[in-house]
Amino acid sequence: MNNKLKLHEAIAVVLLNKPDYSATGEEIANEINLRNLYSRKDKKQVPAYQIMQRTKLSSGKYHHLFKYESAEKITLRICND
Repeated sequence: MNNKLKLHEAIAVVLLNKPDYSATGEEIANEINLRNLYSRKDKKQVPAYQIMQRTKLSSGKYHHLFKYESAEKITLRICND
């Protein structure tokens, strides 16, 4: 395994390319997999639930980067939000 990006970095890359810096967990996972931005240790594709875990359930570790409103809207925090 030789990841170019960590998962939270790959999520940010995807969201930076969205017009309103927002996307669904499914859209983010699909784009990460399509662009091969991150690979799991088990070589499986990143599922949408892992995006939700990283953006919402990370015990606050990445709350400064992402605003999780629902599985239908995850937003990159660009400034103090």
